[in-house]
Amino acid sequence: MTSGISTEPPPFARELLRWRHARRVSQLELASRAGTTQRYVSFIERGRSVPGREIVIRLAESLGLTLRERNTLLLAAGYAPAFTESPLDAAALKPVREALDSILEGHLPYPAVVAGPRGELVAANAAFDVLAEGAAPELLAPPVNVLRLALHPRGMASRVVNLDAWGRHIVENLRARSVRSPDPHLDALVQELAEYVPPSEPGADFLGFAVPLRLRCPEGELRLLTTLTSFATAVDVTLAELHLEAFLPADRETAGILRDRAARRG
Repeated sequence: MTSGISTEPPPFARELLRWRHARRVSQLELASRAGTTQRYVSFIERGRSVPGREIVIRLAESLGLTLRERNTLLLAAGYAPAFTESPLDAAALKPVREALDSILEGHLPYPAVVAGPRGELVAANAAFDVLAEGAAPELLAPPVNVLRLALHPRGMASRVVNLDAWGRHIVENLRARSVRSPDPHLDALVQELAEYVPPSEPGADFLGFAVPLRLRCPEGELRLLTTLTSFATAVDVTLAELHLEAFLPADRETAGILRDRAARRG
């Protein structure tokens, strides 16, 4: 005869255990990072202890969760989210938007874009035209996805000389991010993008996927290095999920072509 009392751990306990396994962190290691004891972490995961808000935040931070994931963990524990999620056009983010516009403008004559977590284009400078040149109109219709634009056959792909290596670099980075922070929408995008990347067999001179983007344009071939900047100290979910991708010339010829294009734009 059963008592009717559930022995299943509460939602927070299940979520904490899931994230700890996903991060491949032991109870002892997590406890050490969060400034508590292994015994206490064990009690939480078994539903024998109810953690306070402060320890929930410390555990989430120790697991390296994003701000969105930290809010979700707080909700699972019965607490209100700690981090706001403002619309990008909110008054509170106006100084940030102005700063981003200044950064984009200051990066000219080289291309730079600000994108969301799944490649949604948020802003770009005038040199973005060299990336979008010749792309199908539907790929440039809002909302633009810069990842799809980069690898789609009717986007940049037809002009990328080293599409196999460069495309694989993009896809593998996205796969790694999806493993770290599971997202079914990102998984679907990764699956789509992977179909656009041709198979390749690394040769004796293979240096990995960290290679310059080689992009054809009417003036010649561009060799571009890319840098990604995230806003690690942001306390707003929207801002924390943005990243700035800046392209830099890998040789003098590329720099010259981009400067000449900027001069023609006036």
